[in-house]
Amino acid sequence: MPLSPQAYRPACALTEIADFLADPVVPADFPQTIIRFRNDRAAAEIGLETLTDDEWVAHLGRFAPLPDTLPGPLALRYHGHQFRQYNSDLGDGRGFTFAQMTATDGRLLELGTKGSGQTPYSRFGDGRLTLKGGVREILATEMLEALNVPTSRTLSIIETGEALHRGDEPSPTRSAVMVRMSHGHIRIGSFQRLAFERDEAAMKRLVAYALRHFYGEESDDPVRLLTLVAQRTATLAARYMAAGFVHGVLNSDNINVTGESFDYGPWRFAPGWDPGFTAAYFDQMGLYALGRQPEAIQWDVMQLASSLRLIAESDPLIAALDGFAATYQDEIVSAILWRLGVTPRGGTEDRALVQTFERALRESQAPLEQVYFDVFGGQVPAHYDESWNAVRDLIEPYAPRRARDHAYWQGKPESMLIDEVEAIWTPIAEHDDWTLLHDKVARVRAMGRALADPVAAA
Repeated sequence: MPLSPQAYRPACALTEIADFLADPVVPADFPQTIIRFRNDRAAAEIGLETLTDDEWVAHLGRFAPLPDTLPGPLALRYHGHQFRQYNSDLGDGRGFTFAQMTATDGRLLELGTKGSGQTPYSRFGDGRLTLKGGVREILATEMLEALNVPTSRTLSIIETGEALHRGDEPSPTRSAVMVRMSHGHIRIGSFQRLAFERDEAAMKRLVAYALRHFYGEESDDPVRLLTLVAQRTATLAARYMAAGFVHGVLNSDNINVTGESFDYGPWRFAPGWDPGFTAAYFDQMGLYALGRQPEAIQWDVMQLASSLRLIAESDPLIAALDGFAATYQDEIVSAILWRLGVTPRGGTEDRALVQTFERALRESQAPLEQVYFDVFGGQVPAHYDESWNAVRDLIEPYAPRRARDHAYWQGKPESMLIDEVEAIWTPIAEHDDWTLLHDKVARVRAMGRALADPVAAA
């Protein structure tokens, strides 16, 4: 097996807590395995980019164990609030975690699946993933990564040759198994389950595991964990807003305690600055609308605090929760200035610029990505109407965060609106033509390079 000898560093930390966190499961036996997306850029961070296609299928489609990591797939157990209703009948119903490794940047990374077959938590589901769902996850994760949002990465999509029936899309439809790469898969709902079961010993072990492997701290202090999770998730909420991204289903079983976004379903990017814009057709009350996402994520973090009361006093937990709002206020300013391509000046000037920018977006209803594209570096174009005059005045003294010297700035802004997603899927569904998908991924990655912070000189 040609694993990269420099980058492949297997780990098996999850075995420390698997006795109470997960159940061993067996992958589905698929009738076929056709590689449709192979993310060698991400694979290089964990030493898998040198796998042959046959080996890629064996490990990421048939799930033969990778050397010296987890001995087999583990379906995680958890509970959660779904649209604010508590559900104790949850868990990995069509996925599992099957490998861990230390990345080139020193972080522990995990490989998890979606569409890999039934588990004890499948209930009445078939444990499968539609190929369209896999394509949508590629597009979401690539766009979010380019826009500086902490996100899981889509490592692999393999078509599996089954006809699936779904109530929310034309059926039968094609099937796939996806592998995502993320910092971890432990949710707020993982802690909720232990609180529900009153398992203090396991709760302490889970707290210590999360602090050690996600935050690099040797501690079992639940207040410290809550403090860090509140900060990370507030940062995530701010970057969602700056990206105009609507996750769609911000239930507590979908909030990772690493602060990394994952498990994408009915996501959408908002075409403009509309706080009421929703992604999921079933979110009829707009609970997870664009402008309510910070509130929704904070509410989920409150459920983590409530769970940690099993092993901690209330007052310090309540104090730790206060860190969410304070962090969010700082991070939304930082995130929008990053999108505008200017260097923060500090103090009230930054906040005034961001508030004025948001007001201009809302009043003008201008296309979000076009505005970010035009204004990047701190110049409001002359053809923008009078609603942008205040932004023009406030942004004038700001220095560019980086030059507009990438070829991306000579073209058009990349966006990921629902019509574009459907247009990419149509030739795949009708002609098995993947050209638009691969072209889109290449352009989004180019955008990411154009937006990225410049590398500091050695």
